[in-house]
Amino acid sequence: MADSAFFCPLSHEGVLAVRGADAAKFLQGQLTCNLNYLNDTHASLGARCTQKGRMQSSFRIVLQGDGVLLAMASELLEPQLADLKKYAVFSKSKLTDESAAWVRFGLADADQAIASLGLDLPAETNSVARHEELLAIRVSPGRAELWAPAAQAESLRTQLAATLAEGDLNAWLLGQVRAGIGQVMAQTRELFIPQMLNLQAVGGVSFKKGCYTGQEIVARMQYLGKLKRRLYRLSLDGDALPEPGTPLFAPSHNSAIGEVVIAARADEGIELLAVLQAEAADSGDVHLGTLEGPGLTLLDLPYQLDRDREIQR
Repeated sequence: MADSAFFCPLSHEGVLAVRGADAAKFLQGQLTCNLNYLNDTHASLGARCTQKGRMQSSFRIVLQGDGVLLAMASELLEPQLADLKKYAVFSKSKLTDESAAWVRFGLADADQAIASLGLDLPAETNSVARHEELLAIRVSPGRAELWAPAAQAESLRTQLAATLAEGDLNAWLLGQVRAGIGQVMAQTRELFIPQMLNLQAVGGVSFKKGCYTGQEIVARMQYLGKLKRRLYRLSLDGDALPEPGTPLFAPSHNSAIGEVVIAARADEGIELLAVLQAEAADSGDVHLGTLEGPGLTLLDLPYQLDRDREIQR
């Protein structure tokens, strides 16, 4: 299914809304992405970190109405909402859970279906197209998210089903794995700094925006540090999906050398993203769960890490 045109509901994520006159200004001091780069035709990935640079959440952020919407793992939404509200007390912004107000679909190789809804979505990643109350976001080559008010859920689903097969969430997540886009889940909250998920390589970190929570740690890693752990794509035989946070091991090390980020079933076996120590990954001898666990095979990512290009954002 991941290699053919399909659509599926994005049931694993919720939508956090920040609205009001100070919404962008408030979030600029909280998030890794630069809100000045957002406009009606451009969305972004991003993260919110602790003071120590550890990611509390990662998300896709888009302008909507009098504020912004952030789509993130559903389990993270409530704690992020509660924590952000503490800092928004003196800001003219209102933070709410708008998950029930929106329906979101993932679409793969479905540009014709998107166009039939009146949306002219460019091929460039992070592009946004809008038509009436609909919006579409290009999340990677050939893949897009379609957002609409919840009241349109059934009619929109019927329209999509007229020309597309309905897939399952696994097929969508497999596309995400192959695009090399990591994501913070409940099990990996505050485990990674942004560069460990290659977030700076996919436009989710700005090094020109100024201060935000955790910025000193993130910037120091980019300019002065040597990144010893980063995101890799791997394959695994079998059909038992490893949970996010499952440790990975290598014979050359006495302790865990990484953790699973997200995983999905493929036609043969499983593909996953994991944060690994670069030295251990290069050895090519990585095992799931224990030193005696199933072996993993390294696969290519669709992008290269380029520090000089990344710091220009």
